[in-house]
Amino acid sequence: MLLVLSDEHKEHLAFLSNVATDVVREFCRISVEFIKKGSNPRVYQSAAQKLGVEATTVQHGVEGLMYLLTECSKMLISEIDFKDSVMVLGYSEELNDQLYQLYQENYREIRSILSSMAMDLPHYHNLEWRFEVQLASRSLQRQTQPKVLLRIHTKEDDKLTTHLIQADPANLVHLTQVLESALAEVKTQHCRRIMRNIK
Repeated sequence: MLLVLSDEHKEHLAFLSNVATDVVREFCRISVEFIKKGSNPRVYQSAAQKLGVEATTVQHGVEGLMYLLTECSKMLISEIDFKDSVMVLGYSEELNDQLYQLYQENYREIRSILSSMAMDLPHYHNLEWRFEVQLASRSLQRQTQPKVLLRIHTKEDDKLTTHLIQADPANLVHLTQVLESALAEVKTQHCRRIMRNIK
């Protein structure tokens, strides 16, 4: 899967093609530190003075690299897709290899950082169910009232929560159809694009 870069990101990353490889290596190190610990304006200022450029240019270059690394790590991009994605930036083959090596060295750690930053919502843990049928009562000798009793266990962090649901088969079928349509919607391209941006 190719990573599509916006014109703004291409502009931010274009700066790297005009500097030496050791400077690019330093930019990569700063980008990984940015992902781990957050932004540090003093680092941008000192790097800008050494290179003789504005601090915003350095900041945009680092942020562009950070975006490239995080998006590639999210999608677990292969070597071919990575190099095809950065080909539009017009970098040399050596710089492309260096960026891919940086991605390979850090993608596991970046993924773990991103997953630790994600919201931990309640998720499915276990399900118990029981089917009950009332066949008769004093007032009605012949009747059939089926009911399904569900006990759903959800987990959030290490805390277990239990939810009881009692439904007749018609409502249960409707609930199943709504959940299946929601799952089908999540698999559409539009939803995947939104989820990628939320992450």
